[in-house]
Amino acid sequence: MPAERLQKIIAAAGIASRRKAEQLITGGLVSVNGKVITELGSKADAEQDHIRVNGKLLHGAERHVYLVMNKPKGYVTTLSDPERRPTVMDLLRGVGARVYPVGRLDYASEGLLLLTNDGEFANRLMKAASHVPKTYMVKLAGTPSVEGLSRLRSGLFIAVPGGRRVKTAPAKVHLIREANNPWYEVTLIEGRNRQIRKMFEEIGHHVEKIKRVRYGPLELDVHPGEFRRLTPQEVTRLKTAAK
Repeated sequence: MPAERLQKIIAAAGIASRRKAEQLITGGLVSVNGKVITELGSKADAEQDHIRVNGKLLHGAERHVYLVMNKPKGYVTTLSDPERRPTVMDLLRGVGARVYPVGRLDYASEGLLLLTNDGEFANRLMKAASHVPKTYMVKLAGTPSVEGLSRLRSGLFIAVPGGRRVKTAPAKVHLIREANNPWYEVTLIEGRNRQIRKMFEEIGHHVEKIKRVRYGPLELDVHPGEFRRLTPQEVTRLKTAAK
């Protein structure tokens, strides 16, 4: 295998992002064949050289895994929970790698959730600047006014942690089922914490149910509590959408 830059080898092994790997190198925490390396331009052969990071031997590149799950209501989207509620990690079996959720769906929400061990890919998707559209089915208590829906479509101010209020990006909102408690299809190009619930609260309506059904080019196609691996074509389309 040809020699590659050390930071690239470390990032491919799933230990840290490339930028964090550079910090580990300049901090004197990386050695190759027993010699501490601090120069960022340094190269090594991941298959031939003994590379240690913080004293631990590197075992080559970790194969990237990309999953799509249908998260059920009543699960938290974290690796563990201090309140001992079930997490989405409890639903994973036979994956063969440590994966992490991409972003979050809150405890009471359900639907399409991505999980991966590709940190660079996950970060790119989670940045608001990626503008990857995410579509939700939303059930409301009561019927919002035309003016209220207009505010959602043009963007409105919601509270965020720290006491600030920020304006949301324009959302696409379509009525899909008329009833006393109607269903709407809502598409966002950002993903702030509890954003949809806060948006509808701003126009005076409680959200009863949220289900994410699309994420960029992906549509939800697995049963609740189940998951599948993304095809290489799906990964490529997602990466293209996040550029």
